[in-house]
Amino acid sequence: VQLAESGGGLVQAGGSLRLSCAASGRTFSSSAMGWFRQPPGKERRFVAAIDWSGGSTLYADSVKGRSTISRDNAKNTVYLQMNSLKPEDTAVYYCAARSGRGLQSSSGMYDYWGQGTQVTVSS
Repeated sequence: VQLAESGGGLVQAGGSLRLSCAASGRTFSSSAMGWFRQPPGKERRFVAAIDWSGGSTLYADSVKGRSTISRDNAKNTVYLQMNSLKPEDTAVYYCAARSGRGLQSSSGMYDYWGQGTQVTVSS
């Protein structure tokens, strides 16, 4: 599975962004997907996950209520809609896929990673 993120950029605090992750490979529809982020000088952290069907989702407390993860298996794409962005949301955002179908928040449970897309929120 190869993953390619897009949709990052510079946005003012309070604004919104929609990240996309396009996946190649026939196993996408049976793979749980996740979004992680890595702020400057910090470790990569979990943001959100979605199971293979899109029926279950999981969010980090830091983004809960402000972000929505979704997927379109027909398009092999997973999305992360982020609203009410804050300067502390500034990070490189990574898309990840795992061979299993269930939700996971641990980066070690994911097998494939994209190159990342930069999100910068100005105050």
